[in-house]
Amino acid sequence: MTIRLHDTNARQIRDFVPLTAGCVSIYLCGATVQAAPHIGHIRSGLNFDIMRRWFEYRGYDVTFIRNVTDIDDKIIKKAAEQNRPWWSIGYENERAFNDGYDVLGCLPPTYEPRATGHITEMIEMMRGLIERGHAYEADGNVYFDVRSYEGYLELSNQDLDDLRQPSGDNETGKRDKRDFAMWKSAKPGEPSWETPWGRGRPGWHLECSAMAHKYLGSAFDIHGGGIDLIFPHHENEIAQAKAFGDDFAKYWVHNGWVTLSGEKMSKSLDNSVLVSDMVKQWRPIVLRYYLGTPHYRSMIEYSEEALREAESAFARIEGFVQRVVEKAGGPVEAAAEVPPAFAEAMDDDLGVPQALAIIHTTVRQGNSALAADDKEAAVARLAEVRAMLGVLGLDPLDPHWAGESDRGEDLHGVVDTLVRLVLDQRQSARERKDWPAADAIRDQLNQSGLVIEDSPTGPRWTLGPR
Repeated sequence: MTIRLHDTNARQIRDFVPLTAGCVSIYLCGATVQAAPHIGHIRSGLNFDIMRRWFEYRGYDVTFIRNVTDIDDKIIKKAAEQNRPWWSIGYENERAFNDGYDVLGCLPPTYEPRATGHITEMIEMMRGLIERGHAYEADGNVYFDVRSYEGYLELSNQDLDDLRQPSGDNETGKRDKRDFAMWKSAKPGEPSWETPWGRGRPGWHLECSAMAHKYLGSAFDIHGGGIDLIFPHHENEIAQAKAFGDDFAKYWVHNGWVTLSGEKMSKSLDNSVLVSDMVKQWRPIVLRYYLGTPHYRSMIEYSEEALREAESAFARIEGFVQRVVEKAGGPVEAAAEVPPAFAEAMDDDLGVPQALAIIHTTVRQGNSALAADDKEAAVARLAEVRAMLGVLGLDPLDPHWAGESDRGEDLHGVVDTLVRLVLDQRQSARERKDWPAADAIRDQLNQSGLVIEDSPTGPRWTLGPR
């Protein structure tokens, strides 16, 4: 068994070999908490949640770090616009992000450090970089000298001489416009912390190099994030960490965007779809299916139609699970192992689309067993399906999703009573062989969004795709 991952730095899929046998260390660039999360933000956390689950299934002990950027230019700007403390903006949105991760079934990280909690570690790293000649202080700012690190831009495969210089840069004292700020000198009204170079606040990139070093050491296995972070954020992280003396990340893994009309979903483009709004319109497990089942490196073009297709596809899986549980007379335990074809797909760069095809094939086999009244085979297929869905965080029988069936339970009872009355009328029509009347009642229920299924124990209704 060998897990293979696409390494952005190597530009190819590589066999995964951990630094420590049986252990995996992952650092994921998490939220910059200037606003509530949209589904593009949460997709990254969800993709790496699936990665983590697969490593754990394969028997690895996973240490998973996901940071929180709770101070940056955007947060300070929002605080000024709203006349609120910067920390209240960050805290409110950090909670919104965690709510989003939780509602979509993401496992909590091993540690979730905040940037402002690691100023000491940043100061130590800057001091070391200045001593080694890779950084310098100017007017209270501390800059990284990009020409001092020979490997700069290898991750994004750019040439420094061709790199466009930042426009509108008001940072003072730079030796080269392409040098980047690790520390920004204090400005009136902005939060600041004391350092050997005066009061100021962190630059964006320094925090991740410092926190990865603190929680994972000088070398770790996997660094992850969205493809938009490759440059400048991840290039700058590498430069800081390696110039400081760390080996840093062995593998670089990046997920694709969620797009809308071909554009990256972004608050600045005013085209974002908030997680908090989405879970009011769609069941969270369906939203997880929609965001988590495309390959992590692919782009997802958001549309209502695509979500309806995801809802219908998951309904077929969920319907099979429900029917077998009813047939078995109670819960069916997940199999100890997933089918070999599923494992092969997941081992190959987390091939979730191929793995999902195995799930749907197994569901079809299980439905055939149900049609043949082969209870033993149907139960066996469900055990396999539950094992596979568990890896993806999509098992509808998992306790995490139990609350979904509880929500609106009172309303469900009222609707069930009304539908039963109509179904009793349909059954009476069937008993007197008035087939047109029975079919008309069923058609009317279908038009209202209900799916009626005749089972050995009587008719059963479910909500159909919207």
